[in-house]
Amino acid sequence: MFSWLARMASACWKPVRRYARMNKDDDEDCSLEDPLLWSRELEKHSYGEFSFAVVQANEVIEDNSQVETGPDATFVGVYDGHGGPDASRFICDHLFRNLMRLAQENGNITEDILRSAVCATEEGFLTLVRRSWGIKPTIAAMGSCCLVGVIWRGTLFVGNVGDSRAVIGSLGKSNKIVAEQLTRDHNASIEEVRQELRSLHPDDSHIVVMKHGVWRIKGIIQVSRSIGDAYLKKPEFSLDPSFPRFHLAEPLRRPVLTAEPSLSTKVLQPSDKFLIFASDGLWEHLTNQQAVEIVYNNPRAGIAKRLVKTALTEAARKREMRYDDLKKLEKGIRRFFHDDITVVVIFLDHELQGKKARVPELSVRGFTNTVGPSNFNVLRGIDENGRSVG
Repeated sequence: MFSWLARMASACWKPVRRYARMNKDDDEDCSLEDPLLWSRELEKHSYGEFSFAVVQANEVIEDNSQVETGPDATFVGVYDGHGGPDASRFICDHLFRNLMRLAQENGNITEDILRSAVCATEEGFLTLVRRSWGIKPTIAAMGSCCLVGVIWRGTLFVGNVGDSRAVIGSLGKSNKIVAEQLTRDHNASIEEVRQELRSLHPDDSHIVVMKHGVWRIKGIIQVSRSIGDAYLKKPEFSLDPSFPRFHLAEPLRRPVLTAEPSLSTKVLQPSDKFLIFASDGLWEHLTNQQAVEIVYNNPRAGIAKRLVKTALTEAARKREMRYDDLKKLEKGIRRFFHDDITVVVIFLDHELQGKKARVPELSVRGFTNTVGPSNFNVLRGIDENGRSVG
């Protein structure tokens, strides 16, 4: 028998009866202005509304993302893949399911439950790597950042692996909007991260190396934490010199990356107005404060798309171009100018807390396959185990 907390966890994402598949023709915005930018203008969640946008830069988009909504909880995930899309797709398919299973088993949602869900997802992907490595060795070099947020009965739980970022916009003194970063960036460009790596690997003088003007772990990767990247965690998955991009000059003696998430908990206050969850492609071009001011000073509908377009305009400006010129470039070529970018803006309408507002129990997922953007958005029902229901 589940405790009342377990039953409440199970009720957060109930089975639903409707299934709608979005394609390029009926998506709310498959922008004619930029064919690689897609968005959901505004949807409802248990504590308000949310806006969602993705722009593709890579030949095959490596970002995956999801928003799961129910009557008492909201789940947000942003998964910024690298080396290929396999790891971020795996997280999108399994992390929410792992979280719900653990919440039901333990009768609660806590930081420890969130950590366990991330660790279970990491172990699941490494198992997939072990099964696939013989026929697809490059899967050992695929990894993903993982940013997740859960709003549960007025409390926000955030977990982060990598350099995606969650920022909250709150009203401060003089009624001005103020940005607060809720996550820590796990990136070798940050001195604190380099010092941490050096302290963990005192016998490795090449644990962090400046390469082409960028600090990289073992001269290869910028993020210090990730899901996947098995070749940097387990010697059995080392890649030979025929894969020069991922070949280590010296044998791996112990893991140089970890999937341990940074975690935080925040009881949401009336002054907290919205959350921004985004991959690092946004934060390369906008500061936290710039982003929250854009959200606060503009209409809600399409605000995630507005943030993405502002970042793209800045990316173009840095290369002495206009955004109008940038959006004419094809996927793959675009990667020389900006990264894949995913943005989810979650508005916090505190007056809805405790009320039986009509909230559609939906799963909004950003994903692609080799066909391209026609399957970017999916709305589908999720049962208490995270499975689709028709």
